[in-house]
Amino acid sequence: MRVVLAEDHALLRDGLVRLFEAHGFDVLAAVDNGPQLRRELLALRPDVAVVDIRLPPTLTDEGLRAALAARERVPGLPVLVLSQYVEQLYARELLADGRGGIGYLLKHRVSDVDEFVAAVRRVAAGGTALDPTVVAKLLASRRPGNPLDRLTPREREVLAHMAQGRSNAAIGTAMVITEKAVGKHTNSIFAKLGLTPSEDDNRRVLAVLAYLED
Repeated sequence: MRVVLAEDHALLRDGLVRLFEAHGFDVLAAVDNGPQLRRELLALRPDVAVVDIRLPPTLTDEGLRAALAARERVPGLPVLVLSQYVEQLYARELLADGRGGIGYLLKHRVSDVDEFVAAVRRVAAGGTALDPTVVAKLLASRRPGNPLDRLTPREREVLAHMAQGRSNAAIGTAMVITEKAVGKHTNSIFAKLGLTPSEDDNRRVLAVLAYLED
């Protein structure tokens, strides 16, 4: 799997390069600023971009801006952003185009290497990988009066786990219910959100995006 990495802290950048290479990723470029990130993404067209939100020269949202600009030119370019803190505005901007292949993780999640690598692979495959803290913040600020209000508390809990990228089996383990029960909840969620059956996981991504974007 081909990766472009953007991180301005040299030690973390080098550590991530070694981590990726140890897990079979091909790191095409590891950059430390927004303009170079955008150039590399457009030139190399990686399978996934792993991007620090705050990069030089502005140290504000330069990394996110570069990634979103590249995603406009390369529709569906998978992007996983890393941040020190939960920044709701940036998270919503990442979700705004309504497509999958997106992730938003807090940097301390990198220490759980297996989970982090799985998240990168999930985003590259077109899924979502959203930090539980990010999900909680977004849900707390969600407006009332929308189709999601038809969901039961149990269904909302299932959907919150889906937003983190968990499979039905993993959701069942977390909620201490059977995988079959999770499947029933997910089918009910899809029906209430008007998501028709499909041959892939697109409904799952659309449900997550609907849940978090409103």
